[in-house]
Amino acid sequence: MFEIFDFTFMRYALLAGILVSVICGIMGTLAVANRLVFLSGGIAHAAYGGIGLAFFMRWPYLLGTLGFSLAAALAMAAVSLNAKHRADTVIGAIWALGMALGVLFIDLSPGYPVDLMSYLFGSILAVPEADLWVMLVTAIIIALVVGAYYTDFLSLSYDEEFARVRGVPVRRLYFLLVCLLAVAVVLTIRVVGLILVIALLTIPPFIAEKFTRSLLWMMALACGLNVLFTILGLGLAYYFDLTAGACIILSAGAGFFVALALERTLKPKPAEPSGRPPLPQER
Repeated sequence: MFEIFDFTFMRYALLAGILVSVICGIMGTLAVANRLVFLSGGIAHAAYGGIGLAFFMRWPYLLGTLGFSLAAALAMAAVSLNAKHRADTVIGAIWALGMALGVLFIDLSPGYPVDLMSYLFGSILAVPEADLWVMLVTAIIIALVVGAYYTDFLSLSYDEEFARVRGVPVRRLYFLLVCLLAVAVVLTIRVVGLILVIALLTIPPFIAEKFTRSLLWMMALACGLNVLFTILGLGLAYYFDLTAGACIILSAGAGFFVALALERTLKPKPAEPSGRPPLPQER
């Protein structure tokens, strides 16, 4: 299988997959632990507006998409903090608005961008070397930021009120987390596309959560699972001439069901009742 990496584009695809695996393993764990999966989906689909804006203004893809996604993410975070009972409604509205703006910007752009579908379903086999450097720098920055605020993120993830009592700046930390999620989403779109981005952010952390007892080990296992699913997906795409992004998510989906089966198998069974009446208590 590993002879496929003799090709330069496959090596670039593997490197891109590993870097995105690290980014999604770290940020996906925090998203799952803080119940931000729906917000992550809103960011991913709102990012389509940034893609359309970048095409319309002829800006670099990352510049337009990241700027638009950060603005949408900050708006969603503000609503989530200030009006939690309406957060899902507003996130859904921003989600739809971003998609609509993306379509309109693309309609207004001269010509038709041939590689537009790659942003919907990913183009990991066409990742240029420059994007690899961007992903590497981003992965390092995210790892350093999360490492520096690990204790605070841990408190925020499991008990927000306890975090406030400890003096953790919950509001600022929440905005920082959402901005990091926006960056992770934008980079992941390049690999698996905005339609499949949530799967890569959520499936490996969900599996890791079942077999770990700490946030740090959950991140590590999620990163490892992402790498495994990426390698399997690339192999499937190469040998069967399929879309690489979809194959990666298919591998993750298979891992999801395997994990559920293992959990049911390894879960200890409750003790069966003996059928005898309880003994009378001694006085």
